[in-house]
Amino acid sequence: MTSKRANRYPPELRERAVRMLLEQRSEYHSEHATINSIAPKIGCSPDTLRAWLRQHERNNGAGDGGLTGDERQRLKALEQEVRELRRSNDILRQASAYFAKAEYDRLWKK
Repeated sequence: MTSKRANRYPPELRERAVRMLLEQRSEYHSEHATINSIAPKIGCSPDTLRAWLRQHERNNGAGDGGLTGDERQRLKALEQEVRELRRSNDILRQASAYFAKAEYDRLWKK
């Protein structure tokens, strides 16, 4: 489940902002200056734009070695599957204990 903040900026805007940032990098003396110049034009904070840039770099094989978007999505799916399997195992464990106790009680009543 995603938060409302995660959907605040559409993917097209993110892509356009990163593309604009990459195109105008050479016009500024630093990446920081580029981000601070472009962020107000897009309508987001510089930290948000920086995060989009880092994610773009990760998705394209560069960056700091973090998870790509696809890897992050796959990880979420696997975590959900683990939660479901643990819940199922707990239900089965409880059912097994219940039926084992019932069988034990039945044997003693004979």
